[in-house]
Amino acid sequence: MQEGTIARLTDRGFGFISRDGEDKDVFFHSNELKNVEFNDLKEGDKVTFEVAESPKGPNATNINKV
Repeated sequence: MQEGTIARLTDRGFGFISRDGEDKDVFFHSNELKNVEFNDLKEGDKVTFEVAESPKGPNATNINKV
């Protein structure tokens, strides 16, 4: 599990997580949230997650709010 911070949220059900020590934020979709609803997240929230490769690059999966 990695730790990060919600960097940006959109009104379309996805966003980006900033990772400590990484230059690029990782994409996430609301379908990957566990034990939290997308509307309950706000920028700056701490989360744990796993990273999986997709055709468009890395994306966060199995996301939990800390």
